[in-house]
Amino acid sequence: MGDPPRLFTFPNLVSLARVALTPLLVVLIVRRDTTRIGLLLFALVAASDFVDGYLARRLGQVSELGRVLDPAADRVAIGAGLLALGIRGAFPWWAAGLILARDVAVLLVGVAVLLARRIRIDVRWIGKFATLNLMVAVTCVSWGRLGYQFAAPIEMLGWIAYAIGLSTSYVAALLYLGDLRRALAGR
Repeated sequence: MGDPPRLFTFPNLVSLARVALTPLLVVLIVRRDTTRIGLLLFALVAASDFVDGYLARRLGQVSELGRVLDPAADRVAIGAGLLALGIRGAFPWWAAGLILARDVAVLLVGVAVLLARRIRIDVRWIGKFATLNLMVAVTCVSWGRLGYQFAAPIEMLGWIAYAIGLSTSYVAALLYLGDLRRALAGR
């Protein structure tokens, strides 16, 4: 018999905390008097994206749940943050739509096939790189559009990160599609 599944590892708790903080950051962003705090919380949740994976590898606590929970926490945080920032008028809907369209397509197609066939595809570093750039982009563009300190250069940095993040996220999606096709062919 194998070891029982490890559900409550420290890295999984970090991922769960990111998901649990998402409703709070949404409320803080949407309220005008707490938008700055909400945006900073979004940046903190975004930055913690790399903490759970690093800890899992470093502590030897990589788990099947963690492999699903980590990218799911990314998508939840980005999606909810984009919606809140769009409602607040801090991030353009067209730019949010290009990010969300890719995420929805990956989730609908990928998760349905993976669950139905029980195939697992490993996260690629280009996907992590894209997510990092998109989280920096959303934070910086919103910061600039809200007129906070150093608005112009921070917003410009955000749009650069957006271009890099969006393009690499679509490249990653194509690579994941190739991984999926190879996994299905290998069955």
